[in-house]
Amino acid sequence: MDALAILILVVALVGLGLVAAVTGLLVSRRRGPRPLPNTHTDVLVQPPVETDEPPVELSSPPATLEPEVELPETPEALVEEAPALERPEGTASRLVRLRQRLAGSQGALGRGLLALLSRDRLDEDTWESIEDTLLTADIGVGPTQELVERLRTRMRVEGGTGADARTVLREELLALVDPSMDRRLQVSGADGQPGVVLVVGVNGAGKTTTVGKISRILVAEDHSVVLGAADTFRAAAVEQLATWGERVGVEVVRGPEGTDPASVAFEAVKEGVARGVDTVIVDTAGRLQNKAGLMDELGKVKRVIEKQAPVTEVLLVLDATTGQNGMIQARVFSEVVDVTGIVLTKLDGSAKGGIVVAVQRELGVPVKLVGLGEGADDLAPFDAGAFVDALLG
Repeated sequence: MDALAILILVVALVGLGLVAAVTGLLVSRRRGPRPLPNTHTDVLVQPPVETDEPPVELSSPPATLEPEVELPETPEALVEEAPALERPEGTASRLVRLRQRLAGSQGALGRGLLALLSRDRLDEDTWESIEDTLLTADIGVGPTQELVERLRTRMRVEGGTGADARTVLREELLALVDPSMDRRLQVSGADGQPGVVLVVGVNGAGKTTTVGKISRILVAEDHSVVLGAADTFRAAAVEQLATWGERVGVEVVRGPEGTDPASVAFEAVKEGVARGVDTVIVDTAGRLQNKAGLMDELGKVKRVIEKQAPVTEVLLVLDATTGQNGMIQARVFSEVVDVTGIVLTKLDGSAKGGIVVAVQRELGVPVKLVGLGEGADDLAPFDAGAFVDALLG
């Protein structure tokens, strides 16, 4: 082969190599970079490169970073807080107000009697006036005659000044009210069981309100309490009792309107036993004394309750302003359930305080509590001495 042919062959081979190289470069650009041999998907964070230059401080966040969002502060008014529980008034201060309230409402009776007994001459007309004054005060015929005879005897023997008349009258009225009666509320049961207080009375006497006020007295004395809303025929009574309970943190067991009252009473006592509370107070429907069926139902409530725990107290709520009508109510209720104590409401609005004596004589049980106003703590333990002192003004 001559030299020219060899040169042409070399040039051709070089040209083919250049074409192959260009073709490979174009193909590699279309396919992208070759994959790395390591196929792990975690992002590898490279260690920082040490340098003598100070780090760069950014005066503002990079544009690619979203700015930090500040959440608005919640207004204090929108924060719901549990209502603070009320702290009921203690017994000592209630008794102070008892004396003050009674002195304002009942003093007319005592002042009238003192004026008659302080006369220079106690003739038959005077004694008749004394008797009329006592009867008007709802003391009752029997107790009135007894008191007049005792006053006649003592004033005839002792005689004396007006101060002596006051002393004699106070002693005789106190004996009539009978300070020896046990007026303590039986709010504790035996063998770890709760005391069960059944509250009865006609509608309008203040029965449901009395239940709420009794719970406040017990809470003030650090007793644990459960209330049973067994007056299921009056939705307002159930709601009213629930409100009383909420104010002092006392649980109220209730049922739908029209529920069998005995079943609600049963569940309330059952709850009290389960929780180990000190006292369960059961409100009942206002029974009219001329409806035998309803009165029989009240007896049923008591029997059902006693399947869980004995009833330790049956309180009869009477309106002090009803006079002899209240006495009729007292008789009927005492025939259905064994009344153990009496609560006299609205005593502050009546000068007829003699009903205290009359109802005690009728039932043979003590007045244990008296209502002296519309306030939440206007219910106080009855104190015979304070009552008589208030009568005398």
